Amino acid sequence: MFNLLTSQLPISNWASNCVDWLTEHFAGFFNLIQQGGNALMDAMTNGLVAIPMFLVIAGLFIIAIATSPKKWGFPIFTLLGLLLIANQGLWEDLMSTMTLVIMSALISLIIGVPLGILMAKSDRTQAIVQPILDFMQTMPGFVYLIPAVAFFGIGVVPGVFASIIFALPPVVRMTNLGIRQVPTSLVEAADSFGSTTWQKLIKLELPSAKNTILAGANQTIMLALSMVVTASMIGAPGLGRGVLSAVQHADVGAGFVNGIALVILAIIIDRFAQKLNTKPGQKSAGNKTRRWLVLISLLVMIGGGIVNSFSQASESNKKISLGYVQWDSEVASTTVLGQALKAHGYNVTLTPLDNAVLWQSVANKQVDASLSAWLPNTHGALLKKYKDNLTVVGTNLTGVKTGLVVPDYMSVKSISDLTDEANKTITGIEPGAGIMATTADMMKVYPNLKDWNLQVSSSGAMVSALDKAYRNKEDIVLTGWSPHWMFSKYKLKYLEDPQKAMGEKEAIKTIARKNLKSDDPDTYKILEKFKWTSDDMEGVMLDIQAGMKPTDAADKWIKANQKTVDSWFKN
Repeated sequence: MFNLLTSQLPISNWASNCVDWLTEHFAGFFNLIQQGGNALMDAMTNGLVAIPMFLVIAGLFIIAIATSPKKWGFPIFTLLGLLLIANQGLWEDLMSTMTLVIMSALISLIIGVPLGILMAKSDRTQAIVQPILDFMQTMPGFVYLIPAVAFFGIGVVPGVFASIIFALPPVVRMTNLGIRQVPTSLVEAADSFGSTTWQKLIKLELPSAKNTILAGANQTIMLALSMVVTASMIGAPGLGRGVLSAVQHADVGAGFVNGIALVILAIIIDRFAQKLNTKPGQKSAGNKTRRWLVLISLLVMIGGGIVNSFSQASESNKKISLGYVQWDSEVASTTVLGQALKAHGYNVTLTPLDNAVLWQSVANKQVDASLSAWLPNTHGALLKKYKDNLTVVGTNLTGVKTGLVVPDYMSVKSISDLTDEANKTITGIEPGAGIMATTADMMKVYPNLKDWNLQVSSSGAMVSALDKAYRNKEDIVLTGWSPHWMFSKYKLKYLEDPQKAMGEKEAIKTIARKNLKSDDPDTYKILEKFKWTSDDMEGVMLDIQAGMKPTDAADKWIKANQKTVDSWFKN
């Protein structure tokens, strides 16, 4: 007993070893699911996007009218809500979110309803499954992202996988509950008439439990929708990506707009789902007419999508996927190159990822390239880990620097001079960022920082904290890097690092997946030639910080520096 209390069980190692074993022995199975899932969900998203936007809005408005006789509140909300989403330029994100929610909810129902029936029929099954459901429902959703990435990489497939685990329990529980609540007298009556188990289930138990099961299905759909922001952390597209970006950049306006779009979608889905949960007595004489109206509306939308898809021009065969971390510097560089590639006929996919996931994705060939490698110090550990599975293409920006930054009104000049400033707290960014690991190592080198705290936040939250402290002339110590627009907006200074614990000046490198050079030499040459200056990057960052969309800021810079851009594409 004493050894059990004093020796830590290696639960973390057990979990890691289990995931490693599964990924090693079932890699082919996971790859098959990933490829098939990507193909299916890309087709679904493309199909939804192909339907003309106003045809979808009009169709859903008519369906809302047909399913809400003599009530205009919900139809008007549907119309105005969808028009607002379209007005904010979020329509394609809405369709991507719909794909994730539909697939997650559909698979959850396909698994959940039969499992709930099995639990209702077997007390032993219920005893086994119940604690598993408790585990699935109470474990934080972020934890599911770790095996999801290990099994399926990045994108919508791991997002669906994590959403299914999180959203499955309600429909299982409610199906079990609904069937167990069927009156015993009705079951006995069915037995007395010689009904088989299958006949009792289809003709008595499921119809009697219908409303309870549909209530569980509604909860499952809502939980799947609640996972879209979490899923965006591993590359799932949609409205969640906008919310996550707003959080990381502390952009209240963008966060509110994307959040409102999610609220509108959630209410529309919830109300339509509730229409299925009706009692026989609620059906009216005009029900058949309304069903035909719903069917015709759906057929018109589908037909419009088919016609529109045939009328669209064929897609370019030149494709490239660029991954980036949502730091202001990397948003600027990746968007500029992405817009330049699009102007030259490329089909470009930009995927924001956590830094550690980004390097893994390039190494696993799920992302073609990234412009976000800070070397040799900040991301040196990641390069060492993945160097055999990726290529360092070249340098896209020189003279960059990282270190601890303070406002110029603070008298401290060196890291070794720090005592009790800023409540002995260094305000950092995302936990997966290389500069956070470098700062943590640096704090071990300087004895005066032994009781200091490294505060994890995000790049946007860090700048918000800086803005508040700067306006009030309060002490603040930051993890900083340049180029960054904050050096143009605020008077800041780097603290001297006499121990060189945070390294010397660095460069931002372009990394690419293995074999990209042989697979696509023309694209590889473009990545090799992509170079610009700190002033160029800060100019784009300042425009974005001032409220300009990243694509607009990139287009503005490209227009003003056309000769530089043309040099990237010269043979």
